[in-house]
Amino acid sequence: MRGSSFGWLWSAYAVSTYGTWLAFGAFPLLAVRVLHSSAFAVSFLEAAGLAAAAIVALPLGPWVEHRSKRPVMIAMDLVRCVAMVSIPAAYVLGVLSYVQVLVVSVLSGTASIAFAAASGAYLKYLVPSAQLLTANGRFEGTSWVATAAGPPLGGALIGLLGPVVTIMADAVSYLLSALAVLRIRGGDVATPRDPAAGMRGADLLVGWRVILHDPALRCLFLNSMLVNGLIMAAAPLLAVLLLGEYQFPAWQYGLAFGLPALGGFVGARLAARLVHRYGRYRVMTVSGWLRSLFPLGLAFVHPGITGLLTVITVEAMLITCMGIFNPISATERLQRIPADHAARVGNAWSISSKLAQATAMVLGGLLATVTSPLTAIAISGILLLATPLLLPDRAHWSHRESVHTAENSSAA
Repeated sequence: MRGSSFGWLWSAYAVSTYGTWLAFGAFPLLAVRVLHSSAFAVSFLEAAGLAAAAIVALPLGPWVEHRSKRPVMIAMDLVRCVAMVSIPAAYVLGVLSYVQVLVVSVLSGTASIAFAAASGAYLKYLVPSAQLLTANGRFEGTSWVATAAGPPLGGALIGLLGPVVTIMADAVSYLLSALAVLRIRGGDVATPRDPAAGMRGADLLVGWRVILHDPALRCLFLNSMLVNGLIMAAAPLLAVLLLGEYQFPAWQYGLAFGLPALGGFVGARLAARLVHRYGRYRVMTVSGWLRSLFPLGLAFVHPGITGLLTVITVEAMLITCMGIFNPISATERLQRIPADHAARVGNAWSISSKLAQATAMVLGGLLATVTSPLTAIAISGILLLATPLLLPDRAHWSHRESVHTAENSSAA
C-alpha cells in the first residue's frame, strides 16, 4: 500500500464514519420525539431518503468514472457538511420540519453514493490487488469500532445537550474528511473519455451489466440486496419500538447498537486470518449463512433490562458475522471488476442497495401499521433465513471470465 496516501484516505473514511455513527438514530429520534411521527412516517423518512438519493445518483456513476476522484470526494464531503448544518440551524430557529429532514436525507444520501463510488475506485488505484483484503479489513474494522463507540456516546450527548448536537458533530466530521482527502499527495485516477461522445443511456447501465455478467458477482449482488434490505427494514421499526413503545432512554438505545459493534471489529480483524487458513470461499459462505440466522432473535425483544440484553446479544452475533463477511465480499468485488469500471460498478451497487433498503423499509412500515412493529421485525427475520441460498456456489466462485466483454455487449 502507498504509505501516507492510503493513510490519509483511511483517515478520511474513519473521521466521517465516526461522525455518522455518533449521529446514529438522530433522524428517527427527531421524528419520534420532536416531530411526533408515526411508525410508518419514520420508516418512510428512512426509505424515501434512500430511494430519492438512489434515483438522483443514477447518472453519477459515469460522471465520477471520468473525473479525478479526490476532487469528487472533497466536493461530496462539503455537500454533506452543509446539508447536516441546516438541521441544527432550523431546530434552534424553531422551524425544523419533517420535509427538511427528508430533503437533508436525500442530499446526504446522494453525496454518500458519489463519495463511495469515487473512494472505491481510488482504493483500487492505491492498493495492489494482493493487499485489498487487508485494506478492506482495516476499513471494516474502523467502521465497527465507530459503530461501537458512536451510538452510546451520541446517546449520552443527546441526553445532555439535546437531539441535534450529534448531527452538528456529523457535519464537522465531513469537513475533517475533506481536509484529509486534500492532504493526499501523488497521482489520481480518471477514465479517459472521448470528447465527441455524449452521455448515452447505455452508459448509465454499464455497472449493472458488469455485475450481472459475472456469475459470482451476480450472486453476491442479489444476496447483498436482500440481506441489507431485510436488516434495514427492521431498523426504523426497532427505533419506534425501543424509543417509543418501550421508552428506552437514548443512551440505552445507543448502547444496544454500539456495544455489539465490537464484534464487527473482531470479525474484520479475523477475516484475513480465517481466509488464509480455510480459504475465501468457505469463510464467506459460512459467515454468510450464520448472519442470516441471528436477526430472528429480535422477535423476542421486550421492555426492561432483559429486552436490552436481548438486542445486544442478537446484534453482537449478527455483526460479528458481518465483520467477517463484508471485507471478503468487498475484496472479491474489487478484484473481479476492471479498473476503468470500478466507479460505475460501485455506484450501481450503492444505488441498488439503497433502493432495496427503501423498498423493504416501506413494506416493513406498512406491515407494522397493519400488525405491529414487533410482528414486522419477526417476519423480516424469518425471510432472512432464505437469503443464503443466493450465495455463489463453488462453480460460480471459480468462474472468472473477463468482465470487459460486458461493456462490449452493452455497446452492441
